[in-house]
Amino acid sequence: MSSEASRDGLEAPGEKDVSDRSSDRDGASSNGAVLSARALTRSFSSGAGRLDILKGIDIDVRRGDIVAIQGASGAGKSTLLHILGTLDRPTSGQVFIGETNAFELPDDGLAEFRNRTVGFVFQAHHLLPEFSALENVMMPLLVGRCPWDAARERAEGLLGEVGLAKRLGHKPVELSGGEQQRVAVARALVGRPQVVLADEPSGNLDRGNGQALLDLMWDMSRRYRQAFVLVTHDEDIGRRSDRIYRLEDGLLNALAAPESG
Repeated sequence: MSSEASRDGLEAPGEKDVSDRSSDRDGASSNGAVLSARALTRSFSSGAGRLDILKGIDIDVRRGDIVAIQGASGAGKSTLLHILGTLDRPTSGQVFIGETNAFELPDDGLAEFRNRTVGFVFQAHHLLPEFSALENVMMPLLVGRCPWDAARERAEGLLGEVGLAKRLGHKPVELSGGEQQRVAVARALVGRPQVVLADEPSGNLDRGNGQALLDLMWDMSRRYRQAFVLVTHDEDIGRRSDRIYRLEDGLLNALAAPESG
């Protein structure tokens, strides 16, 4: 694929495009991070008292980083990911995406900001069953009021990059599990987000399809300096990542960096 065709699919995150959809992505924060969290806490009240899930989380993710977060089931990994992606609000603390303190935005402004700056890949693909692969990938752009033709061109380019150029008109039920997750990755990337957050993205796939999906995500990260944060139980993902953290007792602890090569 030529560099020109490649750029039609996905420019590097933060590059300005013709629709100029967001200045929020034009640069990282003052510390060089595209995503930063400071002193995040999350507590829930129940009949048995208060349950503290997160107890003061700090993390910085820079452009091109692949960061893995591991931990036991119930440790709060998905809770943390939802807060980093502004799907849930913390009890206290701050999340910065680029230069923007996300939780200072009103709810409607936060939803629009999230659509522009964060991509999501979940264990279940969450594709809309009544729409084609192409329409599913176009959807975040259309929600953000991107013109139809521009949204279609960008979505087609990305689906071609993930190996689905011949499956544009297929609905999710007509795709394999691996193909469905590749559509989900394309949908996460189509808005050229600051960061993609992935919660057990290969968890529902067999080993071969899971490995192919991870290879795709790593390739996208390296080619376009796309930042990824992955919640996972998969030790192989941890070994491949730039940094690994373990969430335990509400605290995020950095583990030894993976050996290169």
